[in-house]
Amino acid sequence: MKITKAKFLISCPSIKECPELNLPEFALIGRSNVGKSSFINSVVNIKGLAKTSNTPGKTKLINLFSINDKFIFADLPGYGFAKVSAKTQNQWQKNLENYLLKRNSIVSLIQFIDSRIPLQQNDLQMIQWIKYNNLPCFIVASKTDKISKAQALTFCQKLQSQFDLNVFPFSKTDNFSKEQILSYMESLII
Repeated sequence: MKITKAKFLISCPSIKECPELNLPEFALIGRSNVGKSSFINSVVNIKGLAKTSNTPGKTKLINLFSINDKFIFADLPGYGFAKVSAKTQNQWQKNLENYLLKRNSIVSLIQFIDSRIPLQQNDLQMIQWIKYNNLPCFIVASKTDKISKAQALTFCQKLQSQFDLNVFPFSKTDNFSKEQILSYMESLII
């Protein structure tokens, strides 16, 4: 799939404010600062379309992006470490769960996991929650430019065998596996 058009649509605090767009949707989930927004920018080849930051917790709203007028990326607030209150984190968690369970247009979740570090407890809990709720999902192992390609592939193979999910390595610097990810996504919306 070649991406020729991408635009930001809207930011919403919860599912109640999200418009029904009648397009298949991919919900991007992962720990704060794992690279969800960088993935969007890299895949659509538009620097700054999705706002990025070195500070965890900057994505506070549900951000919707139209891609090729064919599908939607929903960039969701990260879970885990962020410099916000426990009350705010709990509200984000509630909004995230509501969105993932009630948004009918979701074709698949894309869970982002940092390939440079061992699987974190909150990543494991999210995978277990996804499987418990029988939600479609695949994993993008992010930040693979920080490790060797062999390490990245080993990391992905381990996750794939452990959780029986498709896992793709990804690096924003060289778009490692970009075409495979887009082809897989396309197969889910045809």
